[in-house]
Amino acid sequence: MFIYFLCTGNSCRSQIAEGFARLMAKDGVRVESAGIEAHGLNPRAVQVMKEVGIDISTHHSKLIDNELLHQADFAITLCGDARDRCPITPPEVTRLHWGFEDPARAEGSEEEIMAVFRRVRDGIRDQVKAFLAEQNLLREDL
Repeated sequence: MFIYFLCTGNSCRSQIAEGFARLMAKDGVRVESAGIEAHGLNPRAVQVMKEVGIDISTHHSKLIDNELLHQADFAITLCGDARDRCPITPPEVTRLHWGFEDPARAEGSEEEIMAVFRRVRDGIRDQVKAFLAEQNLLREDL
């Protein structure tokens, strides 16, 4: 089983989804993330994941690899831009869309911006957990 999380820049949302899925998925489930563009890993995404005990600091922003995309069982977009611009996938790849606001576009004080990052992180966590449970891929100890 291979899950490929896709976003515009592979800097926040798809990285967060990858971090949660790697933690929550049963052994043998391959999880990757990529973007339409590579914007670099967002330090606030790293920080909010560290707050919940997940280290994504070694992740790096990658472009969508068409070969990997065609190997995926699920290609999951986390923003409308990636959904609209994602390359064509073969019919055997199940495409899903989970629309989450871009926390990197949050404005205000640092506290307000971090609140948006945490809200998006928690929404992605809940969506990943529900998806893995629905697919019978959720680790039993969670």
